[in-house]
Amino acid sequence: MAADKTKLSYLAGLLLRLAIPCAILAAGWFGFQLLADKVSKPPRPQPKKVLLRSRVEEIEIVDYPVVVKTNAVVQAHNQVTLASQVSGKVATTSPSFEVGAYFNKGDILVEIDPSDYETAVAIAESELEAAKSQLQLAKLVEERKLRLVESNAVSQGEVQTASASREQAEANVALSETRVKQAKLNLKRTKIVAPFDGRVMSKLIGIGQLAGVNNPLGEVFAIDFVEVRLPISGEQKEFLQLPEFAEDAPVPVQFQDGLLDSPNTVWHGKIVRTEGVLDENSRDLFAIARIDDPFGRKSAGPPLRIGQPVIASIAGKVLHDVAALPRGAVRQLDHIVLVDGEEHTLLPLEVEAIWSDAEKVIVPASSIPKGMLLATTPMPFTPKGAKIEIIPPAETTTSIAESASSETDESVAN
Repeated sequence: MAADKTKLSYLAGLLLRLAIPCAILAAGWFGFQLLADKVSKPPRPQPKKVLLRSRVEEIEIVDYPVVVKTNAVVQAHNQVTLASQVSGKVATTSPSFEVGAYFNKGDILVEIDPSDYETAVAIAESELEAAKSQLQLAKLVEERKLRLVESNAVSQGEVQTASASREQAEANVALSETRVKQAKLNLKRTKIVAPFDGRVMSKLIGIGQLAGVNNPLGEVFAIDFVEVRLPISGEQKEFLQLPEFAEDAPVPVQFQDGLLDSPNTVWHGKIVRTEGVLDENSRDLFAIARIDDPFGRKSAGPPLRIGQPVIASIAGKVLHDVAALPRGAVRQLDHIVLVDGEEHTLLPLEVEAIWSDAEKVIVPASSIPKGMLLATTPMPFTPKGAKIEIIPPAETTTSIAESASSETDESVAN
């Protein structure tokens, strides 16, 4: 009996020890289930539908005159380095021989001390007079020998000697005349004369300096006209009729200042020829334009200086039956968005441009369906067939992104 009680008490203690952990586990599982239950949230409000909005404009079919624009730099058509053909000390320089000064053809720009060359002329002339006297004497001797040989007073050998002396004297006279010409030419070369109407670019010598033969004295350039070397790409060339031969008619071209945006400052010129080779790097063709009276000495126009960047506008071919689209309405270079004039639905369209410039993109009229308007307001997405609200001209343009943002702010505030 005592043994049975002992067993019962042991089992009861064992069950008690097992019950405590089980109770703890049960309580933990129940708490986890409570915490794991989803919290009920109120349903999110449905976003309001936003209607696409855009400005539109009519697409007109026109004849569009192409104007090719290119950039270039003005250069002198004749630029030379003045050099002395004789040596000597610089005696005088003309006031026209200063950097930037104008001069006329035939003006004496620099004069080298002529004293030595005047002396050389005098010596050469004296030698010429002596040679002429010797020639006269040789002729008299020859004539006398010829008379005496007829009477056998002199031998034929003496006559031949007299003739040879006369020929030598004639050669000495010719040589002396050449020396006189050379001496006078050297004297003339002491004066450096302007070869054309021009302007001084640089001055490299002054009074008192020694000028050597072929030493540079300065650089000058002609001012009767200037030239501009215009790069024309292969795409641009298709729309121009450039002169290829001397008898071809010149092409008018207008120039604007490439440094200052001044539409009132323009120069008018003409393309007179094209170069015979393409540029090695760009493969561009260069057309040579000529501008007369660049410094406005006769026309009183604004001066066009050497080295000045200019923007050239060349009138090209006229494109017939085309649509001139604003460049801002063309996305990704070849995508536009049309709007059905009656249904007000969108029609994204890919186009192929015939010509484009800074303001317009020109496409064939046949590529634009009839009855369509052009959307000009930027939109983030343009699904085909989507309804659109046309913005009246007087209303400020608002993009679809700004409209969506304003609608979201209102819903949050409410």
